[in-house]
Amino acid sequence: MGFWGVYLVGRSGEPLPDHPALRDARGLLTLREFRADGWQVWCHPGQPALGNMTALADAARAPVLLGFVMDSVCVAVEAAAPHSGSWYACLGRAPMAVHLGLDGTALEDLFLPPEDAAERAVRWAAESGRGVREGPLLELLRIEQPERSGDELFFAFLDCLGIESLQAEA
Repeated sequence: MGFWGVYLVGRSGEPLPDHPALRDARGLLTLREFRADGWQVWCHPGQPALGNMTALADAARAPVLLGFVMDSVCVAVEAAAPHSGSWYACLGRAPMAVHLGLDGTALEDLFLPPEDAAERAVRWAAESGRGVREGPLLELLRIEQPERSGDELFFAFLDCLGIESLQAEA
């Protein structure tokens, strides 16, 4: 059995868990890493109730992103931004379909198609001050059978969104 857990990503002058919108998650999240330009990545094994991402984006006055890694093979992504709103995507389409199929839910019931998700991701990145290309995002969102773990897919997604690792700058 692989990793099940969430990654919460945002840019703020204070720790993300200190925002009132995450009141119920205080003490649950652990700082995983800082990324370039003040981005923070917090994590928690399991699926804690973190609250509403749109409320967090509004409170932080900045885009935020949540990735729920399922069994290390796929990721449910929830993104929100104050102006462009919220959207849902998945990374690792075939394994996600298997997980969802257990209760009769289809990918299309929960997530945007890859083309729409890539378009929304570009707008999300623009709202965070990042100019990114749609092509690499679309390529990642279209992967059916990933060769990488869900964690690796999620962090590759962050890179495509322009939320670069500090190690990449060194």
